[in-house]
Amino acid sequence: MKPLDPRLLRAARAVRTHVAVTAACGFALTGLILTQAWLVAHVIGGATDGQGLDQLGPLVAAVAGVAIGRAVLAYGAEAAALRSAARAKSQLRRQIVAHVTDRPDRGSATAGEVATLTTRGLDALDDYLARYLPQLVLAALVPIAVLVVVASADWISAVVIAVTLPLIPLFMALVGMHTQARTRKQWTLLQRLGGHFLDVVEGLPTLALFRRAKAEAALVRRVTDDHREATMGTLKVAFLSAFVLELLATLAVALVAVEVGFRLLYGHMDLTTALLVLILAPEAYEIGARFHASMEGIAAAESAFAILEAPRAAVPGTTPTARRGTVDLQVDDVRFTHAGRDIPVLDGLTLAVAPGRSVLLTGASGAGKSTLLSLLLRFAEPQAGEIRADGVHLRDLDADSWRARVAWVPQHPHLFDDTVAGNVALGSPDASAEAIAVAVSAAGLTDVVAALPDGLDTRVGERGARLSAGQRQRVALARAFLRDPDLVLLDEPTAHLDPDNAALVRAATARLLKGRTGIVVAHDAGWGEITDATVVLAGGRVADAVGLAPGTGRSTPPACGNGTPPALVRGNSRYSDYYRAQGVVS
Repeated sequence: MKPLDPRLLRAARAVRTHVAVTAACGFALTGLILTQAWLVAHVIGGATDGQGLDQLGPLVAAVAGVAIGRAVLAYGAEAAALRSAARAKSQLRRQIVAHVTDRPDRGSATAGEVATLTTRGLDALDDYLARYLPQLVLAALVPIAVLVVVASADWISAVVIAVTLPLIPLFMALVGMHTQARTRKQWTLLQRLGGHFLDVVEGLPTLALFRRAKAEAALVRRVTDDHREATMGTLKVAFLSAFVLELLATLAVALVAVEVGFRLLYGHMDLTTALLVLILAPEAYEIGARFHASMEGIAAAESAFAILEAPRAAVPGTTPTARRGTVDLQVDDVRFTHAGRDIPVLDGLTLAVAPGRSVLLTGASGAGKSTLLSLLLRFAEPQAGEIRADGVHLRDLDADSWRARVAWVPQHPHLFDDTVAGNVALGSPDASAEAIAVAVSAAGLTDVVAALPDGLDTRVGERGARLSAGQRQRVALARAFLRDPDLVLLDEPTAHLDPDNAALVRAATARLLKGRTGIVVAHDAGWGEITDATVVLAGGRVADAVGLAPGTGRSTPPACGNGTPPALVRGNSRYSDYYRAQGVVS
């Protein structure tokens, strides 16, 4: 990343404002630095020449005023920079969250890496924006201004400064190349530590069950030690490089002081000019003062852009879509291959679901059922073929307005550490208490809520720990009822439930699907009792189907009254054995 990366200017509006304010403050501070040096030199020179307080009083007052102005300006600039940094971090965090939301697989970044980046990582931008960038502006302005002023007062000193000054950025570049690699290694280890720690915390019950908790604790300790060693190595390089830069600056100023001293001694320079040169010379070599404040911020920003610049799973559409009560869904010759795989998971899938009809998608694991739901949710885009909703290409629709029409009930719905009502209203934050109660009743949760100590206001704990798996599934169904969707997508909603809870979820789902377009992904052929059609996928395409109009792939009311007629499970179709294995038929 460059000292001032254009990507940062494009990604965060606050940075653009901050750079403009920093440049203005840099010009003002440069003027104050030059003014203060001139005033101090003339005050000391005048006092040496015997001038009294009545003559030097205005100059002394001016020195005090400039010093106060310089301090106030520096404080105000840093305070404004910290506010800009806070806004920039907030903007970057929102963009990262939005990007990860559009691409739930997060590309190559793990959940722990994203969490570390959006918290501890982006906080490193404080030093970068509040201290490094202002110093960068001063580094561009002050040396030039000092050279101009010194050259007008003493050209010999200006030549010495001009010859020695390029050594500072040269060594900064050499040190930076070495430090950057170490900082990147340190940052990578920090992300790995965060990701591994999150993984261990989430898997503690499993680790304890298999008596691997101590081994994982030792691994966390080893990763922590690696990060500690990398951090100490980076600090060692930082301190040594700071020493080198300070030594170079000191030697350069010493050269100026020596030649000024000799000429002052032999009367070839007056004291006021000598003082002006000696006061300004150190300011010219301050360009490396905040150099290391940038390194961690640059590493964090590079990680942020690695996520933000990854291809979006869903290409932003602009066509708005309004609620219609149902959706006319058409999947036409869709093909999709997951990253890192050669075999397509969907290979020419064609399917149509008529408005208000429901379809059971079944088939062996890996047949492409859940992938189709991801495409319908716009978590990914078809690599070939088309998906149309009400005749409009799905990729052309505005993703937010499309998802507002969809309810998704996954196999393991996520419940937050909030109240039952808060979790039900997750997708409908403006819903009234009455509407939430109606949704809870429709999902078959009334008795469960009544047994809780605070009813709908009972906190369910992290990941819904206070509720059973079946109850959590019905909370997800209540979310769907409250959302009043046009399209309902369910992914293995009863795969992990006992028969009683599965029956309750199935009954609630039947109420949810009534009059709505729906797709249910399940291995349990019993779901066909509440759907209008059953489609068996194999090899990424339709292998068997019932309840579909011939030649159209469009769902129609099946002749037997449900989506799994005997023709599919008792005949000699390719997947009749699949259903026999589940005990649907003997």
